[in-house]
Amino acid sequence: MSSNIKIGIIMGSDSDLPVMQKAFDVCKEFEVGYEVKILSAHRTPEEHAEYSRTAAERGLKVIIAAAGMAAHLPGVTAGQTILPVIGVPMKGKSFEGMDSLLSIVQMPPGIPVATVAVDGAKNAALLAIQILATGEKDLADKFVQYKKDMAAASMKKNEKIK
Repeated sequence: MSSNIKIGIIMGSDSDLPVMQKAFDVCKEFEVGYEVKILSAHRTPEEHAEYSRTAAERGLKVIIAAAGMAAHLPGVTAGQTILPVIGVPMKGKSFEGMDSLLSIVQMPPGIPVATVAVDGAKNAALLAIQILATGEKDLADKFVQYKKDMAAASMKKNEKIK
């Protein structure tokens, strides 16, 4: 993995780690440096604000923010940084993640947050990689190969149904 950290992955609780492991795996697969922090918009607001405000100057290019229930973390992050923020709504006990999904996608004008599916950590990391690939040819080439490999694997499944 590259020592040049480009993606920040934050979550409100360590209970989100098992789902977010898929994002870590994608970053490792593409050899993109990332960092992981437990930061709550509610429990650690000052630490979270500092992290978000300084992310760009520390070299981050994209932030992935996972949150459940009221799911304020992605939106509060977006309000504190100029970097693209990708929200991962986490499945909860009460509403199967719909509360988180709706909280993240309903951002006010001027504070955009890209949002993936409930528990969609893999797609969040892939979207972050695509954003980075717009300015990095080597990474773009890896992503093109990734998509070719995915298509080939999908087509190979046809052999099983003959």
